[in-house]
Amino acid sequence: MWRARAAVVAALVVLPLTAVPASAGDATRPPEPVIEHGAAQPVFDASNAVREDLFVTADVDSDDDGRDDRVHVQVVRPEETEHGMRAPVVYRASPYFAGGNPVTNHDVDRELYVPDRAAARAAGVGTSSARSAEAEIGWAYQDFLLERGYAVVYAESLGSGASEGCPTSGGRNETIGAKSVVDWLNGRAPAHDSSGDPVTADWSTGEVAMMGVSYNGTLPNAVATTGVEGLETIVPIGAISSWYDYYRADGAVVAPGGYQGEDTDVLAEYVHTNERDCSAVIERLRREQDRLTGDYNDFWNERDYLDEVSNIDASVLMVHGLNDWNVKTKQAAQWYEALRENGVEHRVWWHRGGHLDPIGVRRDEWLRTLNRWFTHYLHGVDNGVRFEPRATIQRADGSWHREWEWPAPAAREISLTPTPGGSERGGLRLFRHGSTDVVESLRDDAGETAEELARAASSPHRLAYFTRDLPRGVRISGTARAELALSFDRPAANVTAMLVDRAPDGTVTPITRGWTDPQNRRSVASTTPIEPGEQYRIGVSMMPDDYVLRRGHSLGLVVLSSDHDYTLRPSAGTGLNLELSDSELRVPVVIDRGGRERLF
Repeated sequence: MWRARAAVVAALVVLPLTAVPASAGDATRPPEPVIEHGAAQPVFDASNAVREDLFVTADVDSDDDGRDDRVHVQVVRPEETEHGMRAPVVYRASPYFAGGNPVTNHDVDRELYVPDRAAARAAGVGTSSARSAEAEIGWAYQDFLLERGYAVVYAESLGSGASEGCPTSGGRNETIGAKSVVDWLNGRAPAHDSSGDPVTADWSTGEVAMMGVSYNGTLPNAVATTGVEGLETIVPIGAISSWYDYYRADGAVVAPGGYQGEDTDVLAEYVHTNERDCSAVIERLRREQDRLTGDYNDFWNERDYLDEVSNIDASVLMVHGLNDWNVKTKQAAQWYEALRENGVEHRVWWHRGGHLDPIGVRRDEWLRTLNRWFTHYLHGVDNGVRFEPRATIQRADGSWHREWEWPAPAAREISLTPTPGGSERGGLRLFRHGSTDVVESLRDDAGETAEELARAASSPHRLAYFTRDLPRGVRISGTARAELALSFDRPAANVTAMLVDRAPDGTVTPITRGWTDPQNRRSVASTTPIEPGEQYRIGVSMMPDDYVLRRGHSLGLVVLSSDHDYTLRPSAGTGLNLELSDSELRVPVVIDRGGRERLF
């Protein structure tokens, strides 16, 4: 690993490992990268790169054909590796290189599960949807990396393209398949070309980084949890840390943004682009994912990388959009927290975009950061990157700020209580103002979106509560949580809570939201019936955020039942009753000591 490497040079101002590639200098010495000011320099010609096509054997048989699966790999490396130079590797694994199939999503317009009616609640299938290929093989980073002396390696995930095996949407076999390429780059796994001749990676230093967006960023998370030797760092962008939290939320069946009705079986069908018969494998996903109760089970535990963070020996530079509603911010926030608690070197970039690569957000600064990161962890140069602030955060005005940790170390949780008037515009106060025993009601109607309900001046389908206009700006940093005293008139219901920003002109902008199934109020792993008319304390954790409310704006809490774009959509009419005095909104805010009273 990089920590054990002896060839470490001085920080920041670094003498070149060699002045220029050996082709222009000493022809008897292998060419080497050039390092200046702590970063690898663009001295190699990417247009002369050497390309190889091969198959790595993985220690898994996911298609049950009686032999180990083979992973299709493409290598693109500097020409100088043909003349004795050894190169570190930036490795990108993906199930998307071969495109995808037309798929049919699950029907979400259906009634919710009630324990004693299980036989009548089978999930159907509905409208067709196609997931875009979030990563094509023509990668924007390739030439940038080649010019700086890195080799670039691509691998098709099991079940896709020319790779063997079956896709399992984050299952163990996919992790083993992707890991096998790191093993091959370190001489621990066999590989062959299309003619069956063995292929070795004798040009590789053995130092590997994994990087990618979405599924392609999730695979690095998964492989890192194996502790595989040679994986020095990962750069997960918009990546999943727990597949349960991608398709569920505290017992509720919840979709990734833009893919209402998708689940692990649908995604596996989409990426299954090889010729293997994977029908039995995908049917097992459909059965074990349990869209009926939404409970956490062994199926989801296999796809929960948080449980294995202690195994990680690689550093982590993660990137996530604060407005990413496909892979939601919880995925990065809980990953960051787990890495910190387990002593894994970590850093996060929070940008204000959605589900996208930072190369399109702040290209020059991002590439500078990435190059210095790789120069340290792959070339072994002590350039000070380990001692820089761990969080880079983009504000709504486009400005960027750096902090030592995230959430903001100065953030403190405040508790706000709703006051009457929620069908129109109730209050939200730091202290209770005569709302004892006041109960306000809403009726579920999934026909309207949460955004429409939040912006409505009044509605019987939601309750809305707002602070007074703020005398100065307030920053929210972390996870807001609504603790709601609720009763229901039916034995099943969705519960959705949304945090909003109300401008002086009355415009309401959603900040973040969260969902729960009240039948999972005791445990995410088990369903406990609710009794109509009985009051329960229901907690709804919203997606983590870093958001600044401007002076003159007000903070709002919107409570509703079904969320048209994310949850299941049962027939309208379920009644929810909220007791105000026993309900509260907990928000992590950055304010000076004693300032909360003046603000709220």
